[in-house]
Amino acid sequence: MPHFRRIPKRGFSNAEFRVAYIVVNVDDLDKVFASGTHVNTQALLDAGLVRSATMPVKILGNGKLTKKLTVDAAGFSASAMEKIKQAGGEARVQA
Repeated sequence: MPHFRRIPKRGFSNAEFRVAYIVVNVDDLDKVFASGTHVNTQALLDAGLVRSATMPVKILGNGKLTKKLTVDAAGFSASAMEKIKQAGGEARVQA
């Protein structure tokens, strides 16, 4: 057996501290929700865009957003925040 495989592995692993997000694009929000809707995790679950309400949701900026939405999520990309604000909506980060 090679020497490097016989030596014990040591070091830091970030696996137990990593935060996994459910990803939703602004294009999906535009397709599913009507203008003026308050979008939160429960609304995304009811619409079928997420499978679990226990994991945090992150909104990404792929696509166009033409409707005014108030979105509550655990995280936003910079482009998603910009697109939501340009459409006249509001992006609120949940704690």
